[in-house]
Amino acid sequence: MLRLLWLLLLLLLLPPPGSPEPPGLAPLSPGAPPQAPDLLYADGLRAYAAGAWAPAVALLREALRSRVALGRARRDCQERCAAEPGAALPALLAAAPGPGAARGAWEPLLLRAALRRAECLTQCAARRLGPGGAARLRVGSTLRDAFRRREPYNYLQRAYYQLKKLDLAVAAAHTFFVANPTHLQMREDMAKYRRMPGVRPQSFRDLETPSYWAAYDTGLELLGRQEAGLALPRLEEALQESLAQMESCRAGCEGPEEQQREEEEEGTGSQGGLYEAIAGHWIRVLQCRQRCVGDTATRPGRSFPVPDFLPSQLRRLHEAHAQVGNLSQAVENVRSVLLFYPEDEAAKKALDQYQAQLGEPRPGLGPREDPWTPAAFIPEALRQKLREDQEKRPWDHEPPQPKPLTHWKDVLLLEGVTLTQDARQLNGSERAVLDGLLTPAECGVLLQLAKDAAEAGARSGYRGRRSPHTPHERFEGLTVLKAAQLARAGAVGSQGAQLLLEVSERVRTLTQAYFSPERPLHLSFTHLVCRSAIEGEQAQRMDLSHPVHADNCVLDPDTGECWREPPAYTYRDYSGLLYLNDDFQGGDLFFTEPNALTVTAQVRPRCGRLVAFSSGGENPHGVWAVTRGRRCALALWHTWAPEHREQEWTEAKELLQVPEEEGEEMPSRDPAPEPPSRRLQRAQDKAGKPPRVREEL
Repeated sequence: MLRLLWLLLLLLLLPPPGSPEPPGLAPLSPGAPPQAPDLLYADGLRAYAAGAWAPAVALLREALRSRVALGRARRDCQERCAAEPGAALPALLAAAPGPGAARGAWEPLLLRAALRRAECLTQCAARRLGPGGAARLRVGSTLRDAFRRREPYNYLQRAYYQLKKLDLAVAAAHTFFVANPTHLQMREDMAKYRRMPGVRPQSFRDLETPSYWAAYDTGLELLGRQEAGLALPRLEEALQESLAQMESCRAGCEGPEEQQREEEEEGTGSQGGLYEAIAGHWIRVLQCRQRCVGDTATRPGRSFPVPDFLPSQLRRLHEAHAQVGNLSQAVENVRSVLLFYPEDEAAKKALDQYQAQLGEPRPGLGPREDPWTPAAFIPEALRQKLREDQEKRPWDHEPPQPKPLTHWKDVLLLEGVTLTQDARQLNGSERAVLDGLLTPAECGVLLQLAKDAAEAGARSGYRGRRSPHTPHERFEGLTVLKAAQLARAGAVGSQGAQLLLEVSERVRTLTQAYFSPERPLHLSFTHLVCRSAIEGEQAQRMDLSHPVHADNCVLDPDTGECWREPPAYTYRDYSGLLYLNDDFQGGDLFFTEPNALTVTAQVRPRCGRLVAFSSGGENPHGVWAVTRGRRCALALWHTWAPEHREQEWTEAKELLQVPEEEGEEMPSRDPAPEPPSRRLQRAQDKAGKPPRVREEL
């Protein structure tokens, strides 16, 4: 009955149909104590399933607000009770007990202090949250995970759309997508929203991300534009807000949810006696507080924190203060950096420079007076590991330089292959375009292989006829192993399958020679891919054949960062695209800035053209829509890690060698063109130079 009355109250609080709704998620019931978020969420999902869009919105919004209000009430109570007179531990407990201290004298003092704090928290929670306090509103782990993944916003965006509240639908969709960037359905929904005429750019706003991330990103952007004076207030805001967020997170570590989560993970409750229970709970609280450091430094939707988040903010602050001439503040911030890393050479050098510019000694000029210490945020063992990682990654500060055209006079291994564009001409780093890797006859053999495999029903990797990236194209994919199996079955020409293996190794050899001559590269995946435009579905098309992405990290266009973590193929180091034809419209490859919007280079496919590039966030790329015809290319990825070597490649090679070893005649539909490797070997033999052949073939 109470839940029914609460639902009726929410319906009465909804604005009348057609009335404008306030931006964001404004409170529906100001001053009222929060209700149980799990019950509100469950009722909201029932209303959503029944198509009752207005009640679903009301219930889901109230579930979100109740959860926030619940956390705020707990934090306020903890701060208030910690500031109560007599809340501090007695001096006997704060100091180390001496040898003459009476046995057990500290026990009543400790328990009395704990009981006093517990009574204060219970009374405060009852005043703020109603009878039963926090225990009545405990949230289970399943619901906590749903809120962490921002699942309520996925339902809200659909409900708002049905209510014709497009602005709020877009905001809810964007909020969910920020935390779930790999959600394919939401990615399609976001693309549709961007094409809708009534949607404004301001509608794509995040309703959940803490404000310090926006300040941090804005500060970095202003610093990049050499506007240090404008960047300073945003960077200072980011630092203070991130510290406040960390303290807020730590305050929640003493709540009942944290205890419940630990018990759920362990599968049991408290074990042992009184002191074992106290010690176990306190250890869990300390572990939770330490996790807050990483949680605060982790962007929504990411699995790993920004490395060295707090010290990096201090570094940028001292650099910005120095640029505008605030040398005293620069000294304070660089001294704070040295609290974390006392042997940091760059920080020590900057400190000496600032002190020399100040001219006179200022002994009272120390670190910032913020209420924290490095040990409270990053334990010494972790700081030491970070220092070691930084020493092992010099390329983070010294990006690789593109090789000049003259370099290729010594490393081009195949006759007829030419370097068409290097990284400088492609406006990026670690990029190259090479022509002449395939003859027209070889392109024809591989195109016939793709056609025969498609007719045989081989769509490796994708089961449907539609492309996984756009509904306006058909997608056909063929792996080397599938090609070998089809060749053994007589469904495709064996020469095509053999050439597929040979060409993939040819590309690997060239990629290693140009990008990684001192470190061997291994093929990690080879895929013959054809994209075909679907007739009748190309009018006013606005999507891409393949959205902008990076090959070994999750690209975040809003921040320009690329997170090398699952679901990305993090072991990929270099990528290659070898084109087989150009008789189609659209389908050009393009590179962008990390924002996925600014195009920096574009490459038109043609037979025998290879585009090779490093697989990281420095090379975001996509494919324009194929609007007519069929575009085929061989996609290859390479890795330095031998454990990620493509096993199917070896299996395919062995499979294709079996008939030859048994003396059987291999079926072939096409004459075999002479591979460039054989032409190369003859040319080198004539010149009297030792042949440089590929490793496996």
